[in-house]
Amino acid sequence: MMAEVVMYHHAQGLTDGVKAFADELRQAGHTVHTPDLYEGNTYATLDEGMDYARATGFGAIAERGVAAAQSLPENVVYAGFSLGVVPAQQLTQTRAGAAGGLFYYSCLPAEEFGSWPDGVPAQVHAMEEDPFFAEEGGDIDAARALTAAADTVELFLYPGKEHLFADSSLPGYDEGAAKLLLQRTLDFLAAIR
Repeated sequence: MMAEVVMYHHAQGLTDGVKAFADELRQAGHTVHTPDLYEGNTYATLDEGMDYARATGFGAIAERGVAAAQSLPENVVYAGFSLGVVPAQQLTQTRAGAAGGLFYYSCLPAEEFGSWPDGVPAQVHAMEEDPFFAEEGGDIDAARALTAAADTVELFLYPGKEHLFADSSLPGYDEGAAKLLLQRTLDFLAAIR
């Protein structure tokens, strides 16, 4: 059985690299939805993208993400890249019937959305020296706490310090790490029932 996935882009928007990643999952037979939370805008730098997110409001962007999933069946996998982890993790934890979560470059404390649902699998992927993940916001602490609390959640750390390392359209792309992340994602989706 193939999985249905809702994939939320990062703060630079629905880039060609995010689209290419979604296409890789489609080629493996999965159904992938890529809602555009930025209404067609993409940004060359993370700072510019974050400026747009701040001006629009992080809450408004998360609401767009949640709204984008409402017409879909319950048993989908919610995937998010960095900023996109906010709606992905919220839906994984709060929408009935969630099939799983894929959180790339970010992880929020589970308490943000209540508690982790019993039996729901998830993966968290990040570079071990990514300052956004390992230092600033405590994402790595949230990810470790989540994996300790839920035996269905795995944390994968990759060597390096890039943030958006699996986006082939950005300068921080790391082909080796991105291929491993993709393979782990495909293995995760293949196990979804």
